[in-house]
Amino acid sequence: MTDPLLTERHRSGFACFVGRPNVGKSTLTNALVGEKVAIMSARPQTTRHTIRGIVTRPQAQLVLVDTPGLHRPRTLLGQRLNDLVRDTLGEVDVIAFCLPADQKIGPGDRFIAAQLAPLMRGRRAKQVVAVVTKSDTVGRAALTEQLIAVDQLGRDTAENEEGWAAIVPVSAKGGYQVDELFAVLAGMLPEGPELYPGGELTDEPQDVLIAELVREAALEGVREELPHSLAVVVEGIAPREDSEVLDVRVNLYVERDSQKAIVIGKGGSRLRDVGTKARGQIETLLGRRVYLDLHVKVARDWQRDPKQLRRLGF
Repeated sequence: MTDPLLTERHRSGFACFVGRPNVGKSTLTNALVGEKVAIMSARPQTTRHTIRGIVTRPQAQLVLVDTPGLHRPRTLLGQRLNDLVRDTLGEVDVIAFCLPADQKIGPGDRFIAAQLAPLMRGRRAKQVVAVVTKSDTVGRAALTEQLIAVDQLGRDTAENEEGWAAIVPVSAKGGYQVDELFAVLAGMLPEGPELYPGGELTDEPQDVLIAELVREAALEGVREELPHSLAVVVEGIAPREDSEVLDVRVNLYVERDSQKAIVIGKGGSRLRDVGTKARGQIETLLGRRVYLDLHVKVARDWQRDPKQLRRLGF
């Protein structure tokens, strides 16, 4: 396969990371971009939007689309997230299917492979690269065994001897083969000029990035059920008169009063911690001092209510 860094013709296009929840897609997106553009959490289904990270090199520009994890949905929100992923898969130039090195291939991986199978056939077939994430967490023998299993899954999925277009083991945290993954993905892009001005790292709206940073901070150390019930909306960003401070008002929505109590904490202690953690990252993002005004509200069963989903941006 031709390394795009060694060719004379410039390439540009979109690649989508897909995989089960919590397999390292957002961490890998940030590693390739070189800065944080997607929030990360050990909680499944942290990603709720398609986050675009832009990687610009001399001979190629790769726009990475980090998607929510594909899963068997239990709510209307879950179904809409799955629909979002499927729509994205149809629009990108190449697909990167992430499978963790430290977990055996299971029903969730096979479910996603079945969703990819139709895209790998026909005149407009898309190339799918299998990315074995978290490769630093296992020994050489276990990694080899996983690579063989991933290869077999590709052959079964494509129903031929070729399978995946490539298989790349990586470690986002350690930087292992991150550059190699860029070369593989960029080499499959069409020839063309840069799609975004050099220096841009993401095309996400400012309020979406702020909301995601607040949600990431709120998800730290909470109970299992809360990640699925938490939505964050930026209500306003306004400069103060005669001051460099920006007032940022943010609402956090949960589904039950008991969840509201979890987010706020005893005497407001947890909410203060959320504000402190998020404010620092928001100030880095905006390059200005910020007064972060957080409010927790109850929107009962919003994951199953079409009207509330629309109001919350889904």
